[in-house]
This record gives sequence, structure tokens and C-alpha cells, in this order.
Amino acid sequence: MGRVERFFLNQGLLRAKIDEYLAANFYMAGYSRVEIIPMGLGTRIHIYAERPALIIGQRGATIRRLQQIFEKVFGIENPQITVSQPENPELDARVQAFRIARSIEMGYHFRRVAFTALRRIMSNGALGAEIKISGKLRTERARFEKFRAGKVYKAGHKVDELVDRAVAIAKLPKGIIGVEVIIAKPGKPGDYIRIKSPEEVAEEIKRIREELEERAAGPERPEVEELLEEAGKTEEAGPGEAEEGGENA
Repeated sequence: MGRVERFFLNQGLLRAKIDEYLAANFYMAGYSRVEIIPMGLGTRIHIYAERPALIIGQRGATIRRLQQIFEKVFGIENPQITVSQPENPELDARVQAFRIARSIEMGYHFRRVAFTALRRIMSNGALGAEIKISGKLRTERARFEKFRAGKVYKAGHKVDELVDRAVAIAKLPKGIIGVEVIIAKPGKPGDYIRIKSPEEVAEEIKRIREELEERAAGPERPEVEELLEEAGKTEEAGPGEAEEGGENA
């Protein structure tokens, strides 16, 4: 393994450790993800969370504590931490999973929480969403229930392009409730098909007909004609004259 591969491997392991630590300690803040960017004078750590104030703390106390943890525990030199909200928290699977887990811990019925989350996700333009809640939901026997809306991809390259998946847990006196959220984000997958209206078809036919007429007429290219005339004169001159011209030169 080369030095470059080893560097990226170490960076990936470091990011996974920090992500696991932040997810375990700041799920109440709606933690989403973290970005680690090495810089010349230190390391930029950008944390995304639904409620950044809970990570920043009062007068930045939590941020200062995180800087000490990153330096002493994770070995990061001069960490510079910034916290902000995700671009669209309603389409972030991790934010939604933590939100559902918090609501269940607060005593809300899991079905009500799941349907509310589904409506919120779909109203923000998602192609589809699936929420799976498992554990001791109503009886002592563990079971699971799925709540689904729209189209959810679970195989193929569309999963890497459009799907966001996250898992969270809700800790209750009767046991642990697992929450899995899958969101198909807005976009056009490879199998997207749309039937055009008659007006769009007529416009497309008109455009194609105009292009064919332009090609049939042929554009005027005087520079091409001049090159063809010069090539014709060279052929008429013959190889003997060309050799004679070369000797005179």
C-alpha cells in the first residue's frame, strides 16, 4: 500500500470514529454528518446538525470541550470546528431517524410519529420514503412495522445516486426500539420516463424538419471551395512540375 492510499485510509478511519462519537453524544441535536478537511495550519471540522445551538453550547462551551477531545483523544492538531444546519433537514435520513427516535422516547405513539415524518418528507419533494420501526412495540414479543410512500430504490446504481439511509435507536423502559429511515431524494433516475404532450411532440417535429431542411440546402463555405480549387490545380500540374519546382527552390 502506497503512502497516498495509507493517508486516505487513515482519514476514512478517523472520520468514521468522529462520526460515531458525534452520533452517540449529539443525537438530541439532530446530528447529521461531519466533514474533515486538512488545512495548512490545522484541520477544519464541519459538523452538520438540525439544532446547531445544542452543539455550540452556552457561550461556546461545548465547542471548546470538543476541541480538547479532538486534540487529546483523536490526535487532531489545531481543530477548527464550525457547526451549521444541513441544506434540507427534511430530506436528511439521519436527522429524520433521530427525530423519530426522540419522539418515541417522549411517549408519542410510533404510528403517529411515522406518518407525520412521511408526510413531512414527501411534502419536501422526495421521490419516496420508507420508515421501519422494530422492537417491543405493543406486546412483549418483538415485531416491526413498515410505513412507505412513493418510490424507494433498494438495488442498482440508483441507490448510490438518490437514496439516503440512516438508523437510530430509542431507549425505552421496556427495551430498545430500532428506527430505520430510507429516503429517495429528488432527481431523475436512469429509468425515468415521461410521455410528452401533443404540443411538445408537434414542436419537436417542427424543429427536426427545420434541421433537415438546413442540412439539405447546405451552408456556403467559400474557404472550403478555395481549398478544393488549389488541390485541383496541384493535381493538374503533375509530379514532374512539382520536382522541377523543388529543384529551383
